[in-house]
Amino acid sequence: MTLTKYSKIALTAFLISYGSMAQSSWWEDGLELLKNSQTDTKTESTAASSTSLSSEEISKAFKQALSQGSEAVVKQLSLKDGFNADKAIHIPLPQSLQKVQSLLGQVGMGSLMDDLELKLNRAAEAATPEAKALFLNAIQNMTFSDVQVIYNGPQDSATQYLKSKTSEDLKQKMRPIIEQTLNSVGAVAAYDKVITEYKSMPFVPDVKANLLDHVTEKGMDGMFFYLAKEEESIRKEPIKQTTELLKKVFGSN
Repeated sequence: MTLTKYSKIALTAFLISYGSMAQSSWWEDGLELLKNSQTDTKTESTAASSTSLSSEEISKAFKQALSQGSEAVVKQLSLKDGFNADKAIHIPLPQSLQKVQSLLGQVGMGSLMDDLELKLNRAAEAATPEAKALFLNAIQNMTFSDVQVIYNGPQDSATQYLKSKTSEDLKQKMRPIIEQTLNSVGAVAAYDKVITEYKSMPFVPDVKANLLDHVTEKGMDGMFFYLAKEEESIRKEPIKQTTELLKKVFGSN
């Protein structure tokens, strides 16, 4: 499918007038224009071949928008306190340790648990960059049909697509980084110290906690949480024209 100069004018006109269309989004209406563009004639396509937009270019532009969003999420969460200081995705202690936290807090040793919780978040921050290549690869491998399904789908359909394509590989990539970080930042030592102090108290139950699985799952949850937020923003706001292709597809040239 190729868009003629007339289709491009229509697409450009829509984007220029976006600000006055409070009830619409470029995501929804832009896709409608793509559907309507299939009425181009062979003569028009030939005459406009030097200035037209192909379905591949439009698909690539959508991918660039999602890629930029994914990179922004990875960058945000991999910074110091990307997880720790964010109430929405802060990683708490495993549920099996929360009763330990409560008990130690009552005897003035709550700082041990606070230190352990901080180190769990540091491990997630250290492992987050592993997601970047996986997200970008999944986005680039989208077909035009995938793009159409995603843009016609639920508000988090792109996020769910990335989740289905990357979760298993992401888990495998993150686990060794998290394990290494848990050791290097002293999380394992902190955990051992907490349990030692806890077990020294009379009449306390045994506690088991898999810190590696806990941090991996919560870390992935945090990334997909913000990918969904980024997708929501992409659906509702005008495209940020930061590349030549985005300017070509969505700009007023």
